[in-house]
Amino acid sequence: MEEFEASASAKKTKTIYISTVFGIAMVLLMIGLLGLLLVHAKNLSRYVKENIVLNIFVDDAAHETDVLQLQKQLDGNPIVKQTQYVSKELAARNLQKDLGEDFVKFLGYNPLSQSLDVYLKADFANNKDIEKFKADLLKNPLVKEVKYQQSLVDQMNQNLTSISLIILVFAGIFVVLSVALINNTIRLAIYSQRFLIKSMQLVGATKGFIRKPFLLYGIWHGLLGGLIAIIILIGSLYLAYREVPDLVILQDYTEFGIVFLGVIGVGVFISAFSTFLAVNKFLRLKIYDLYR
Repeated sequence: MEEFEASASAKKTKTIYISTVFGIAMVLLMIGLLGLLLVHAKNLSRYVKENIVLNIFVDDAAHETDVLQLQKQLDGNPIVKQTQYVSKELAARNLQKDLGEDFVKFLGYNPLSQSLDVYLKADFANNKDIEKFKADLLKNPLVKEVKYQQSLVDQMNQNLTSISLIILVFAGIFVVLSVALINNTIRLAIYSQRFLIKSMQLVGATKGFIRKPFLLYGIWHGLLGGLIAIIILIGSLYLAYREVPDLVILQDYTEFGIVFLGVIGVGVFISAFSTFLAVNKFLRLKIYDLYR
């Protein structure tokens, strides 16, 4: 009979621990998905900003070698991500594609100017920095005109700021809820062991001795939950990239690695800390309070 009770108790404990691990994993999965969403939102913001083009039109009398020298100078500017030289012929071909007809043949000459397309780094893709950069460019005698969509830049930055704030607010709320869920899951698991904790205390075991195995289990459960969550996250990323191939431009393996390590770290820390608090609670309880 005693062996049967011991076996039944072991199975019950095992079931509780398995449900605890999967409960932690599901919460960590949500945290990981939120982390990946923030990474992709950040990369999308950077991608959009770095694809704002400044069209620098040079003087019609400027030689190509002088324009290429100006391009080389711009490439060395710390705020410039990349530049592209657009010759008169290339500009004409691009406009012909947009118009659907050969305007050069119709006019008898090419009225377009050679130009440079400049793309700034994301941190400088705002009207203040662009206007300052534009003013510096116009001091160069080769530069005739600098054009960019000012209203688009303004609207883009406002929208990205608003979206970022909304995501961060939801992230904060979700993290608090996630911590509470993991904490409750751990407390319920420890609750089932409250009589064992009190029995060990009554026979003279120290608090540190009693806490140690529970903390080790807590760390192990957090680690396992984090690994399960990461496996599911990797599968989700694979499916997302297969269904939407354009998402590849937003991937950053370094940031993904940070998110995955963060998931494991959060799982281990919260699980261990919640275990510590729960065990301490039952260590302080009187025997008659265990039945409440």
